[in-house]
Amino acid sequence: MAGDPELSAYSSPDLDQMAPPRRGAPRRWRWSGGGGRWLVWVGRAVLWALIIVIVVNGVRAPFERFTQGEQTGAPPVTPTGAGFPTEQAASFAAQFAAVYLNFDAAQPQLRAQRLKPFLPEAADDQFGWNGFGRLQAGAIQLSGVEVTDANNGVVTLMVQSGDRRWLFSVPVYAENGRFVVSRRPALLPAPGPAPLPAVADPEHDEATAAELTPQLKGFFEAFASGDPEQLRRYVAAGVDIQGFNGAFTLAQLKQVIVPPGGATRTVTAVVVWAVPAPAPTPDPAADATPPPVDPAGALEQAYQLTVEKQGDKWFVRDVRGASRSAE
Repeated sequence: MAGDPELSAYSSPDLDQMAPPRRGAPRRWRWSGGGGRWLVWVGRAVLWALIIVIVVNGVRAPFERFTQGEQTGAPPVTPTGAGFPTEQAASFAAQFAAVYLNFDAAQPQLRAQRLKPFLPEAADDQFGWNGFGRLQAGAIQLSGVEVTDANNGVVTLMVQSGDRRWLFSVPVYAENGRFVVSRRPALLPAPGPAPLPAVADPEHDEATAAELTPQLKGFFEAFASGDPEQLRRYVAAGVDIQGFNGAFTLAQLKQVIVPPGGATRTVTAVVVWAVPAPAPTPDPAADATPPPVDPAGALEQAYQLTVEKQGDKWFVRDVRGASRSAE
């Protein structure tokens, strides 16, 4: 039968695969699926992984933007001393300084009574003063506040006594809107004046200065009197400048400094004001001879003016204190 041509015609590799394996023959592993099915499963796995990545990134991105926006717009980290009432403590310390730094051996009890509202209950009533000597201080101004925590801070004040400037350090305890000086204060030397660097002498337009001087003299006379009618003669239209209403009189227009420029200039004027002496108070018990009149004081000051030329005359548009760069 093996050589039968009819049977050979029906014989093929496909038929051989369809035939059951012979008993005892080794089995060969065959993929049960179609030829490209494994590629489909791999593609699906890649697709799902890509979808998961997109979803995760889509959720994470707005969350990160939201948290970053909160961090950017949020207030800074609360410092250790947050909550300490710096303004109220500074006012309290300034009042304390006005009492503490002014004493007189002739009136020790007066100072002790005035100190009570500032001191702890068990504190010495003079708070370190031995009851002798005399001290006067004033011009008390805030220099700064160093905060330790919500209840404690050190207020530093600037004070003046005679020809000396000092710093005055006051430790303050605060609680529920109440304050107390928590320990002894301390006087410290104040820093000296800052060294002022030299500046180059500005260019001067002497011709324009000569032209401006008589007009500025008239302006400062009107400025001292405060007369609106007089001021209008020297002030540009639409500009409102108030005067001193007779508190001073012009003693001298000492200097006019005019830089080169066009029809609008920023000039400096050095003015000497006459400060009238107070009228003497008559004494009914004295004779009829009037007391001598004190001579008027003089005060030299520098002004910066913006002037504008209209036709053949200059008009003032603005007046203020002079800056150093204009000198």
